[in-house]
Amino acid sequence: MGILNEYGQEISADLGSWKPPEMPAHVALHGRTVHLEPLQRTQHAIPLFHEFSGTHPSLWTYLPLGPFDDAAGFGQLIDAMNRHRGSLPYAVVIDGEIFGFLSLLRIQPDVGVLEIGWILFSPTIQRSTATTETIALLLRHAFNSGYRRVEWKCDALNETSRRAATRLGFQYEGTFRKATHYKGRNRDTAWFAMTDEDWVVQERMFAKWLSLDNFDADGIQRIRLANIR
Repeated sequence: MGILNEYGQEISADLGSWKPPEMPAHVALHGRTVHLEPLQRTQHAIPLFHEFSGTHPSLWTYLPLGPFDDAAGFGQLIDAMNRHRGSLPYAVVIDGEIFGFLSLLRIQPDVGVLEIGWILFSPTIQRSTATTETIALLLRHAFNSGYRRVEWKCDALNETSRRAATRLGFQYEGTFRKATHYKGRNRDTAWFAMTDEDWVVQERMFAKWLSLDNFDADGIQRIRLANIR
């Protein structure tokens, strides 16, 4: 049985010392294999266009916009992401080259909730150590900024995203039918989330997996993240 109030009704635990945080700082985040820097049109539109030109358009199937035929399209997308209230977009940088982008979005300081989304990684780095560390960096930044919950949402038909969410430690919470629409299609949205209590455990899992001891001389993992978890 949970906590009972003076009327005998079950209620949740008190928030204790938690207070609504500020917006997370939009600053560079540095990891061992990757670093993230605030996404800007002047700095990143052309490199992103060159990185994704020639890639298969299926990369964009589950994103609301794209693909783009020129750097101007990427620039307009970057401007829109930066204009959107409650959005902090990042470029994914490895050894000085740009390999994708993603964003903290739907940031709600009053309730301590935000989402990681708008994720697009170049095929060059998909399924790499850097992509996993990218998400870990954003999770750490969110929870260190005082947020209680980080969400991950995707088209319920996007099996790749669903598998990634589970592998990264997010818990599936349900599917919202006809939640939205994009590109002329309906979208049932699958919801996943990680809480600050979850992060206490997950942070240790990420640290153990990302340690140099877990990779051989060729950079191949010795133990999979799912096995560590």
